[in-house]
Amino acid sequence: MKRSFERHVPHLPQRMFEIVADLEDYPRFVPNCRNMAVQPDPANPDMRLARMTLSFGPITQAYTSRVKLDPEALVIEVKAVDGPFAYLDSRWRFEPEGMGTRVRFEIDFKISNPFVAAVAEPAFAAKQEEIMRAFCDEADRRYGI
Repeated sequence: MKRSFERHVPHLPQRMFEIVADLEDYPRFVPNCRNMAVQPDPANPDMRLARMTLSFGPITQAYTSRVKLDPEALVIEVKAVDGPFAYLDSRWRFEPEGMGTRVRFEIDFKISNPFVAAVAEPAFAAKQEEIMRAFCDEADRRYGI
């Protein structure tokens, strides 16, 4: 299920990149994120393995993603490597726009179990707009409006 979102924010692209790259801080402000364990890749300082635990009501699910940070291009790419997804790929881009940033977020995913997917995929897709809003709200809290 492919979804894409974009929004203009009154913050610099580098600052928006830093918020999304600050994986360890997600449980504090990302909806439904209960835990995040991050391991840097000693061979590549721009790569991370991130294990996120999500809770939706009584259901808790964790999955691991390979996160590639590109601070020069202001792009963050994420690819799930385990968990309930047949695949999950997402990409954040931060482009200068006026006195702020055009934040672009694209996600494409499929849940492996077809019975779970029938219920969970639409709910997970709907949460993505809320997640985009959470990052923008966090930028306002950190840097003011």
